[in-house]
Amino acid sequence: VQLQASGGGLVQPGGSLRLTCAASGRSFGTYAWFRQAPGKEREFVAGIRWSDGNAKYADSVKGRFTISREKASKTAFLQMNSLKPEDTAVYYCAADSRSWIIGSMARDDLYDNWGPGTQVTVSS
Repeated sequence: VQLQASGGGLVQPGGSLRLTCAASGRSFGTYAWFRQAPGKEREFVAGIRWSDGNAKYADSVKGRFTISREKASKTAFLQMNSLKPEDTAVYYCAADSRSWIIGSMARDDLYDNWGPGTQVTVSS
C-alpha cells in the first residue's frame, strides 16, 4: 500500500492550492495531513474519518483549509485558501486503517502509512 501526495507548489500570499493524497491498493479509516517547516517539529494540519467525513483542524488553519475525501478514487484532498507565508512547509499525507475519533486525529504516532511529502511555499 502506498500513499502519494501531490499538488504542492509556489503560491503568493492569499492564494490557494489543493493537495491530493491518493492511496493505492486500499482505502483507510482515517486520513490526515501533517506539515513540517524548516527547523520546526512536524505538526497536525487536518484529519478526516473516511466513513462519515467528520473532520478536525488545527486552530492555525481553521476557516482557511478544508479536508475532504472521494470514496470512489480512495483519494483525500486538502483545499488550502488564503495561504500565508507561515503555511510554508513540506506537507505529508498520512493514513491509518482504523477510524479514529476526532480527539485522536492529531496524534502522528497513530498513523501507520505516510506519503513522501509535497512542498508548499507561500511567498511573494
